[in-house]
Amino acid sequence: MSHRIETIALPAMSPGTQRTLKVHRFGTSGARPKAYLQAALHADELPGMLAAHHLLGLLRAADARGEIKGEIVLVPVANPIGLGQNMLTVHAGARYARGGGDFNRDWPDLFEGLRERVEPQLGNDEAANVRVIRAALADTIASMPNHDELSALCQILMGFAYDADIVLDLHCDDEALQHVYMMPQHWPEGADLAAELGAAACLLCDDSGLFCFDETFSLPFTKLRKELGDRFSIPAACFAATVEFRGQSDVFDKLAEKDAAALLRFLQRRKLIAGDPGPLPAPCEAKKLDFVEMVEVPVAGLVAYKAELGERVKSGDLVAEIVDPMADDPVKARTPIRARRDGLILTRCLKKLAAPGDTIMMIVPPRSAPPS
Repeated sequence: MSHRIETIALPAMSPGTQRTLKVHRFGTSGARPKAYLQAALHADELPGMLAAHHLLGLLRAADARGEIKGEIVLVPVANPIGLGQNMLTVHAGARYARGGGDFNRDWPDLFEGLRERVEPQLGNDEAANVRVIRAALADTIASMPNHDELSALCQILMGFAYDADIVLDLHCDDEALQHVYMMPQHWPEGADLAAELGAAACLLCDDSGLFCFDETFSLPFTKLRKELGDRFSIPAACFAATVEFRGQSDVFDKLAEKDAAALLRFLQRRKLIAGDPGPLPAPCEAKKLDFVEMVEVPVAGLVAYKAELGERVKSGDLVAEIVDPMADDPVKARTPIRARRDGLILTRCLKKLAAPGDTIMMIVPPRSAPPS
């Protein structure tokens, strides 16, 4: 059996306390392809954590049968810092309580200075170019600060992912149908992931500008390819995607077992695990994220939804009302919120007290077309 378990201690932020990260490794180190999967970077998003728990059991069984062919690194709890942020019985695991912001934003830009370091070493050998680029990424990550628990955690997670052929960051939304985010350069190659998961939507984005975890490892290759691809062979060597396992309350073994089985079949299709995954289900259509309607509210108040998650709506349909509970006349207390175009309600916000400009809903159009 190839299964190895590592426990990595993070720097203590106060005397007598210390957090640890648990890492599961399968296959031979350096084997190809390599997949890195992590769950709950937003530590209060638990469905992915439960799916990773079930996936671990499936990987152990596959390993016992000698079926692991590539290298697989699984971190079921990627954020022990956020996991411990329980305040007055409320788990707040999406942002660092010490002031570090959103755990899935502002990851280091690995493209900065990359071209200057690798360009003299690039040539016509695509595989050799990938090795050069990954070596440069490794050097950058090794030089990053790691003096406190957050910077150390970031460096460790990046060290697992920078040389992976596949990076899957497992999340969930507030209320949502299953969906996946990936770069346009990985479609339709990535259709197998969306199809296996039974995703209701696959949303494509070149660069969100948010410096999310998954983009950290795909963007260096795509940006280098854009700048140097006319001279050197540079593939989009890292297929990175964010998987949204429905909503925060969808923490059930029945769902997580299904999700874990889908991830295992995906790894079989990508030749990391031996075995026949069976026929590929029909994938959803990919949509450009720019064309998705983010439903915002113009006023403050209580959110009263008028359309259900998964409902298909038409342009002009009433999808919510914002209720002012301090209005003198209840008849005038409601501000209608209407869909601006046809589409599927993919997500809804759990928070029912909205401020002006808040996004309360995401509507996916039936086809990728410029917003009206």
